[in-house]
Amino acid sequence: MIADLQSRIQQLSTRFKEQFGSSPVYVVRAPGRVNLIGEHTDYNEGFVFPAAIDREMLIAGTACVGREVEVFSEEYKTLDRFSLDDLHKNPANPWVNYMRGTLSTLQNAGFHLSGFQAVLCGNVPQGAGLSSSAAYEVAVATFANAAFDLRIEPKDIALLAQKAENEFIGVQCGIMDQFISALGQADSALLIDCRSLEHKAVKTNFSKQGLSIVITNSGVSRGLVDSEYNSRRRECDQGTKLLGQLSRRKLNSLRDIDLDEFNDLQGKLPGRIAKRCRHVVSENQRVKEAVRSLESGDVTRFGQLMNESHVSLRDDFEVSCREIDLLVDLTQAYPHVLGARLTGGGFGGCAVALMRESGIADFRTRVISQYETQTGRSAQVYVCQAVDGAKVEQLIPLGF
Repeated sequence: MIADLQSRIQQLSTRFKEQFGSSPVYVVRAPGRVNLIGEHTDYNEGFVFPAAIDREMLIAGTACVGREVEVFSEEYKTLDRFSLDDLHKNPANPWVNYMRGTLSTLQNAGFHLSGFQAVLCGNVPQGAGLSSSAAYEVAVATFANAAFDLRIEPKDIALLAQKAENEFIGVQCGIMDQFISALGQADSALLIDCRSLEHKAVKTNFSKQGLSIVITNSGVSRGLVDSEYNSRRRECDQGTKLLGQLSRRKLNSLRDIDLDEFNDLQGKLPGRIAKRCRHVVSENQRVKEAVRSLESGDVTRFGQLMNESHVSLRDDFEVSCREIDLLVDLTQAYPHVLGARLTGGGFGGCAVALMRESGIADFRTRVISQYETQTGRSAQVYVCQAVDGAKVEQLIPLGF
């Protein structure tokens, strides 16, 4: 993967020289992510456990005198020019809005920027729930941090990138995606407390055990996720209020009630509200146990917890769909898989599995073909390892 990344960096640097007539001063990388366990817990101030993956956004660039920015997209083969004094959305080139939004957020936070030239390319699949937008935003902030000596800490890069997505793009995402892109660590997943933002890197040691993170895009667009996401948030808020009344204490979120106490009170909740709360409360417990299982080297138990998470997402939180359930069932039944679950917001998107590397080739031909035959949809498989978060990359000549 290192050789492949260096090849892509070389190609991007060559493209920059062709476009602007000189070599770039900086090349930065920011990864996408997959959430291994801990779904729909983030906006309930709970715990998540994502990993940064070896799919990334790359930006090659050089600072210039003045206020004009020129940025070329390798994917869209389009050049966009704009002034840092006039940052607004460009409906003709929507791909550049994530850059414009991040730059606007940096300036509004008091950071001084100047113009620059840049070429960007990414291989994080768009619309697959692997946080291509967060990788883009974090890459822009990381480039600006290096090019203009802003001295922003990685945690604050994540917060600024999230602010850009919330306020400029208009997507009310939580902090997880930008946080793991900025602070991920190789061969590790990051336990994040979404209330305090305290975090801990936990060694997975998957690669040392012959295991890979295998993500399968179901081919189902997540068309219902916005409206259903909002309704789940309302139901969780309602559950928090009712549980606070039942327990006669103030609950700020579902984070503040443990599973034993919830089990004593759930019979007094409306059925749908009880199911939503049960998922969140039990999922927080699963995240904590998943971390303990990895710390003790018990990857079998970790896989079982992934399976349990999917059942909870399917039955209690009801954010799965027929195709995802089929994909997860087929994946879990495959002998080389330790565990599999829906990952992301739901209603389509991706499933993530922990799989023995020796079985991946057969998985592609046997399991995926079976899924495609039964659904009529085309699925994409991404074999991933956990990598470091965003940083400035060194340009190493190939062949050395």
